[in-house]
Amino acid sequence: MRRKARPLYAPSAGDGGHRGVFLVSTPAALTIEQGLAHIAAIVGQEYVSLRGDAIVAAPGNTEQVAEVLRFAHANALGVMPSGGGTKLGWGSPVAADIQLSMERLSDVREHAWQDMTCTVQAGCTWTVMQAVLKQHGQMVALDPLWPERATVGGVVATNDSGALRLKYGGLRDLIIGMTIVLADGTIAKTGGKVVKNVAGYDLHKLMTGSFGTLGVIAEVNFRLHPAEEQALTWTATASGGALCDASLFAEALRALMDSQITPSCAQLRLSRPECALDIRVAARAECLDDYADRIGNICNGLKVAEADGGTWLSRQRLFENRNAVVLKVSVVPSEICPVLSELQRWVSEKVDISAVAYATGLMTVSINSALETVIALVDRLRARVGSLRGDVVALQIPEALCGSVEVWGADAGALPLMREIKRRFDPDRILNPGRFVGGI
Repeated sequence: MRRKARPLYAPSAGDGGHRGVFLVSTPAALTIEQGLAHIAAIVGQEYVSLRGDAIVAAPGNTEQVAEVLRFAHANALGVMPSGGGTKLGWGSPVAADIQLSMERLSDVREHAWQDMTCTVQAGCTWTVMQAVLKQHGQMVALDPLWPERATVGGVVATNDSGALRLKYGGLRDLIIGMTIVLADGTIAKTGGKVVKNVAGYDLHKLMTGSFGTLGVIAEVNFRLHPAEEQALTWTATASGGALCDASLFAEALRALMDSQITPSCAQLRLSRPECALDIRVAARAECLDDYADRIGNICNGLKVAEADGGTWLSRQRLFENRNAVVLKVSVVPSEICPVLSELQRWVSEKVDISAVAYATGLMTVSINSALETVIALVDRLRARVGSLRGDVVALQIPEALCGSVEVWGADAGALPLMREIKRRFDPDRILNPGRFVGGI
């Protein structure tokens, strides 16, 4: 049964709502002061506070994370891990008693540049990590949203990835190990230097994209790639939205992928009144001019011009309109163009739809219109994508549409298995209760 959302404490009569007791199913309920004092003894007084209805604790190391989770587990307190806060709105709402801030675990613990691997703490921001790795001409080949604020733990927990996935793969291809703290405070290590996985599970693959519902990520081990020192972006456009014709786009993309060119990224942008195809290639400087001519030949009939690298922030810009519903759509790559063509047919003066689609089959769609229209279009899109055996997840829902647009859509066929995994790792449902699909 899905755990009901509940506040941190219940106000006592005459206390003005400031003092109270934890709503826990323990023999003797804790007072808020007892909870604060206990956690302060673990992380230090200066690293614990009360924010709204939750205790905010900032552990300084993995052992302190484990101690906080042991306390929460013993007292049935809900825990919400957090980092830079860029994706706390993703997933279903969570009512947690403890917000576990990982901001103090912010170091690049090891950079074995000879072996092209690194170990990074979960609270390190993506930009800081990449700056350290770049000193030896290396990178984690992933481009998540808001890298200057997004932390390693948050990126991994939400399985965020961008256009670089085309060449280098997703997070599950780049992660070789993790240090995880389980719901009962057990510290588990998987992959990397450790041969045996706990309980026989490939833990780092399970934790990636689990939205913090199976364990708290403390450290991540990445395999690295050489940094792209020289890269150029070209944009192909056609007036009247001609590029959004499925056959035309498929032909250009197929020719690109069948050529001797290996693009780092390829994306299709849909916005009124036309579309654009962006291609980025990383190569030695003396080779890039030759690539421009070859890409022009591949995109025959389209206008191709060199573009600013800022075009790869297009996905991030879709979140800037807080009145729009923003959806993550996943389909097989061959179905990208039919879905985008259908989206374009829905565009009108009263319906503003923008989308960024990657050649890997992932796309981000922004819909802004009257409430009833948005609800109807989201339902139509889910039906269309579902018929293609794809998924639609709402990443941003305006307050006016909360309750009218489902975050996860229909239950996935793998839901029984996912619930069993949740039961094995967190039987008391203290980690991000209800945030994931199916109320997990």
